[in-house]
Amino acid sequence: MFQLYSLVHQNDRMRGEMQFRSTHHPQIHELEEVEEENIQIPPPRKRSPRAAKRKPRRPTTLIDEFLDENSQIRHVFFPGQKHVIDPMKDTGNDSYYYYPGRIWLDTDGNPIQAHGGGILYDDKLRTYYWYGEYKDGPTYHAHKKGAARVDIIGVGCYSSRDLWKWKNEGIVLAAEKTNETHDLHELNVLERPKVIYNERTGKYVMWMHIDDVNYTKAAVGIAISDYPTGPFDYLYSKRPHGFESRDMTIFKDDDGVAYLIYSSEDNSELHIGPLTEDYLDVTNIMRRVLVGQHREAPALFKYEGTYYMITSGCTGWAPNEALAHAAESIMGPWETMGNPCAGGNKVSRLTTFFAQSTFVVPVPAFPGSFIFIADRWNPADLRDSRYVWLPLIVGGPADRPLDYNFGFPLWSRVSIYWHRKWRLPRGWSSSK
Repeated sequence: MFQLYSLVHQNDRMRGEMQFRSTHHPQIHELEEVEEENIQIPPPRKRSPRAAKRKPRRPTTLIDEFLDENSQIRHVFFPGQKHVIDPMKDTGNDSYYYYPGRIWLDTDGNPIQAHGGGILYDDKLRTYYWYGEYKDGPTYHAHKKGAARVDIIGVGCYSSRDLWKWKNEGIVLAAEKTNETHDLHELNVLERPKVIYNERTGKYVMWMHIDDVNYTKAAVGIAISDYPTGPFDYLYSKRPHGFESRDMTIFKDDDGVAYLIYSSEDNSELHIGPLTEDYLDVTNIMRRVLVGQHREAPALFKYEGTYYMITSGCTGWAPNEALAHAAESIMGPWETMGNPCAGGNKVSRLTTFFAQSTFVVPVPAFPGSFIFIADRWNPADLRDSRYVWLPLIVGGPADRPLDYNFGFPLWSRVSIYWHRKWRLPRGWSSSK
């Protein structure tokens, strides 16, 4: 009976999937085409016979090449100045194309500094605002075993009507230079800022990861502003629900309820809980999800009543495999659907195209279509970290059956498609 039940539901799901694909816009089909990429590892550098005998060389991997700032194929992962995305100069056939991994300039001609960021769409102003870590400073190690870091400069903000040309609105939350006890003192850590708007209070509310140089504070910070372009007033920090909080994000649901999602318990699990009505604190309600799975960098979105989430593994600045998760309720249970990455090559799929998730933006007027936003970290020079924006499509059979069930889930597959060059469908509009 269980097998029959599973078969019936699987057939229903496949019929629904065929209907879903038949209603997809032709331009979305173009984004779903799998684009392969072959990256050749260069031959090893010559070594003296004595050195080779003393320490035999292990085979070099693509990840080794990615992390090696002196790699002969460095330009593949971090293209140089000749290949920048310049919206003020790219006209005609090059207009509105995204090139994942290239330097992306703002309308002033400077590289965009909005790392680990999130995007807010303001309905009243019909404008997108991109907030992120402003990392335009030197990279160094605070101590021998410390991770690469840049002193806090602040949270950068950029505005756009088309998600391609971005105007620098300045630093909307600045570092504290003199007061060493302040959370925002430049020697501390500010990561992954996200902003949502509260219709009840008329305030723009920013949440972020706040830490000390050794990552022992493990807290969230909250700031507010009357305007999307700031300035934001920093309020306080805390450990939500009394637990450590590191990588985090904020999700605002259709009913106006907002949620905090954060990595906790040494990044071994995620915690989810609603915010208060003014978005300035968490409530006492919290659920543990993905327990023991060691996931971070959560990016949530919703489609047709189902909640989806992309997460990364925990490997510091090194890239790793993304996983997609789904739930009928944001509070869980959450089920893991598998690796969403399609195209590229095997190594790039297992490293999220050498990037880490930070946010997902819906594409208006094209249901089931989103932009997956990720950071390609450059631990040798964090200010030169790049952005990987790729099409994310909800649709297609799920990767694998649920661990506890006799069939596949009723929700569709999440796919992030690799493209060296792509753009949003013609005719899309933020106002639709």
